Amino acid sequence: MNPLTAALLGIIQGITEFLPISSTAHLTLTGKFLGLIDSDHPEAWTQFIAVMQLGTLVATLLYFWREIVRMTGAVRSDLRAGSLTKPWHGWSVDTRLALGIALGTLPVGIIGFAFKRIIEGTLTKSTAVIAASLIVLAGLLWIAERVSKKTRVLDSLSPTDALLIGCAQALALVPGSSRSGTTLTGAMFLGFTREAAARFSFLLSIPAVAASGLFEMIRIDETVFELGMANLAIATVVSAVSGYAAIAWLLRYLMRHTVMVFVWYRIALGILLVALLAAGYLEH
Repeated sequence: MNPLTAALLGIIQGITEFLPISSTAHLTLTGKFLGLIDSDHPEAWTQFIAVMQLGTLVATLLYFWREIVRMTGAVRSDLRAGSLTKPWHGWSVDTRLALGIALGTLPVGIIGFAFKRIIEGTLTKSTAVIAASLIVLAGLLWIAERVSKKTRVLDSLSPTDALLIGCAQALALVPGSSRSGTTLTGAMFLGFTREAAARFSFLLSIPAVAASGLFEMIRIDETVFELGMANLAIATVVSAVSGYAAIAWLLRYLMRHTVMVFVWYRIALGILLVALLAAGYLEH
């Protein structure tokens, strides 16, 4: 890998982490085309991607820093006032949002830990799995767009909502699903507006991305060194810049447009991959 390739990976990571088209799918396919994935050590690519995601974590923290500060202050205030002993709707809106993020993180944490070996193995680098996930999630996103009332805002978030959207986020452990895609779909099925669904999706990603990135960072082994630590640093920084731009663009876009452009993109990419697999141009 060279610095230019690292920068390309950073751009792909930053954009596709937040658009509902799957960062893992695009990075894995790019890695396969460029010969960066060692079939004998697929965990090295998983570690590289997970650490690079810390760049998009920084982008999320910078974009939503006001909301994060507000939620932190609200939790402290409610703790001092003893409000946390009250029913859910007795807490402030920002405290409910913070606790909703905590609840929504539980499913991906539990499932990710339980199936860690599978996630790091060759199955989750499978082109066939990626193609299927792209198409299946496209169908679910299309249905959500059609049936969702899209009237709810984050002020109405309940513990059940948070857990259900968290379960949707756990589906993103399957490559090709997309973390933003699954959470956006789940929230829209629950009646949230597109913009509210995307906003909660981005906030919900903070604990999961931070945990996976830091976990992989402390256990980096020599196989990752072959890809280059300087390259990893470049990719991470570039992903932060492109990720910030992607967040800002998508939130504005969803205020005025449907998600159908992403549905059709996912289907087209999935069909292309199936065709390339059938023709023998790609390995399963």
